[in-house]
Amino acid sequence: ICCLFFSRLIFGTLYPAYYSYKAVKSKDIKEYVKWMMYWIIFALFTTAETFTDIFLCWFPFYYELKIAFVAWLLSPYTKGSSLLYRKFVHPTLSSKEKEIDDCLVQAKDRSYDALVHFGKRGLNVAATAAVMAASKGQGALSERLRSFSMQDLSTIRGDSSSTVPPSVTVRTSSKQSQPKTSRSASEGTGSSGKC
Repeated sequence: ICCLFFSRLIFGTLYPAYYSYKAVKSKDIKEYVKWMMYWIIFALFTTAETFTDIFLCWFPFYYELKIAFVAWLLSPYTKGSSLLYRKFVHPTLSSKEKEIDDCLVQAKDRSYDALVHFGKRGLNVAATAAVMAASKGQGALSERLRSFSMQDLSTIRGDSSSTVPPSVTVRTSSKQSQPKTSRSASEGTGSSGKC
């Protein structure tokens, strides 16, 4: 099977590819058309072979027959690819060309629409993920900043001489003293009202 694979690779693909190159380089229309017919038939053969390999691989001499078919397609004496193209492929494609073109246009439009749809969904998912990551990151940053004490912040600033900035002390003392006085006043009023 390995030998058959390499012979098909060499004679079915590389040899025709090289001679197709030579036909394009020399701009010989006759050779160019001959190799184009071969590649069309070979593409159809490769497509059909994908399915026939599943069902016919048990058939005796199946792989050898495939190699013989490729040799028949290539042979300048049998002109197999030209014969198959002119007798079967060209008439079939000519009669169905309009339907095939319509199907290809519809498939292209559907694939473009699907690509746009999935592209928009992908961008929405990416944007949502970015927003969620940013909001989680912002929340983590604010929590991290809240976890710092005022003493930690002053050491970050480089104020090693004073541990707490004076403005913070004033705010802290005024905020703490005000509720205490109002509590004591209300407690005093409440206690005097009871007695």
